[in-house]
Amino acid sequence: MVQAFVSGAGKAEEIVVQRKFHRAAWPALGAAVLFGASTPFAKQLLGGGLVASSPFLVAGLLYLGSGLGLTVLRMLRDRGWKPAGLRTQEWPWLLGAIACGGVLGPVLLMVGLSHTTAATASLFLNLESVLTAVLAWLVFREATDRRIVAGMVLIVAGGAMLAWSDQRVSASGIGPLALAGACLAWAVDNNLTRKVSASDALFVAGSKGLVAGCVNTGLGWAMGAVWPSMEWVSSALLIGFVGYGMSLVLFVLALRGLGAARTGAYFSTAPFFGVALSVVLFGEPTNAVFWAAAGLMAAGVWLHLTEHHAHDHAHMALSHGHMHSHDDHHQHSHDFDWDGSEPHAHMHQHVPLQHRHAHFPDIHHRHSHS
Repeated sequence: MVQAFVSGAGKAEEIVVQRKFHRAAWPALGAAVLFGASTPFAKQLLGGGLVASSPFLVAGLLYLGSGLGLTVLRMLRDRGWKPAGLRTQEWPWLLGAIACGGVLGPVLLMVGLSHTTAATASLFLNLESVLTAVLAWLVFREATDRRIVAGMVLIVAGGAMLAWSDQRVSASGIGPLALAGACLAWAVDNNLTRKVSASDALFVAGSKGLVAGCVNTGLGWAMGAVWPSMEWVSSALLIGFVGYGMSLVLFVLALRGLGAARTGAYFSTAPFFGVALSVVLFGEPTNAVFWAAAGLMAAGVWLHLTEHHAHDHAHMALSHGHMHSHDDHHQHSHDFDWDGSEPHAHMHQHVPLQHRHAHFPDIHHRHSHS
């Protein structure tokens, strides 16, 4: 199979690999569904009077739900606590991701939600994918093409239309600024998390939830927030576990297979799920400008989802560990007794290889482009 690619295999083989790589989009879309659905429910939490209160406390409880739930899942899976297995050089990336995406981003989101409708906020959050891609291309040197750039232009145009059309948002300026700040914080988080995406997704997402939850809840308490009822707390923890925790686990898995820019593009479908719930369940108002902006964003997302990227490329020697099956990129022997079960995880060596097939900038395709 590898030799076929090296010698320039036909289109049929390339289509097979393209489909295989497109399977990596499913975790990204799953993450989008869960996070998109959480936005209107989080908006409902802001309407209970408590939060006259503190966006820090709301963000903290949402992330505590994420961190506690994922930690319990990990301990059940591993039958106790086990070391994360991160290498020394990976810890700064993870800590930076926690600070940006787990502490700063949620607070800015809560501030933005308190000054906009949930439907408008849900679509405006599409800017996260744009900023993620810009950082991936300019700072982390991830590959791009004209189709992806065109999609990003449409998404930005839709976001700008939303900001200008909402009089309440335009009057204060707080809503769009806070939401844009949240998007930037999460964009930095996405690119830093990409650096550790080969690691245990439950640990990466769970540690972010625990640290961010404790920090934000502590800040809210210190600033005098009134502690809500247990019913309210339970709702926040549940929304956080599903909409933030499980969503982030799937997002990390998608980063492993797609890279930051493409994962962000797939994830940009999240606001549409939020909009659907906001309109159908909570009766949020919409207008013609709103749906025109949604159309621009939908066109941009479609360009991303229909991308095809294939060219001759070289793999350098690489040693790392992650969950894998013995496909074209994993043709190695084992220095331990192996029962043949797949997928499985262990440290393994990749030998230099040159071939052509459809691919994304996953953990095995972080090469430069001439």
